[in-house]
Amino acid sequence: MIALAALFLFVGLLLYAAASDVASLTIPNWLCIALAAAFPIAALLTSVPLSQLGMHALFGFAVLAVGFFLFQANILGGGDAKLLAAVAVWTGYPAFLPFLFWMAVSGGILAASLLAARQVMKQTETNPPFVNRLLKEQNGIPYGVAIMIGGLACAPQIPILSSALTLP
Repeated sequence: MIALAALFLFVGLLLYAAASDVASLTIPNWLCIALAAAFPIAALLTSVPLSQLGMHALFGFAVLAVGFFLFQANILGGGDAKLLAAVAVWTGYPAFLPFLFWMAVSGGILAASLLAARQVMKQTETNPPFVNRLLKEQNGIPYGVAIMIGGLACAPQIPILSSALTLP
């Protein structure tokens, strides 16, 4: 039951982050904090050893540090870096490589699609405001969508979530 609640929370927060990124090109800080803070609670309730919980937290901090440098180099947005670190707390090292793979693949497809759309589609007054925002060439790519896809794709490999995804 706890694993199922953790799965719904993980998926729900990732979906909200992606929707927020598409709508406004921002990911709220509270969401990243909530996602990162939910893991230790779920882990303790599912009897994850404290040493493993600590390794997940350290791994999340390491990813946050790398994300900070990517943000400073203008490679990644600040919200994307924080969301990436929050997901890394959940994946830990073992599920992080599949997460990175699916995030990179979906991010590449997203970026190529959005760049193509910016060449073909025009901003008009009849478009919803978020569509015009996405079509502006100077705006970035809502990479929260790729982070969400990577997180959903690797969820079966996250131990505390995998038990909720297996049939009894």
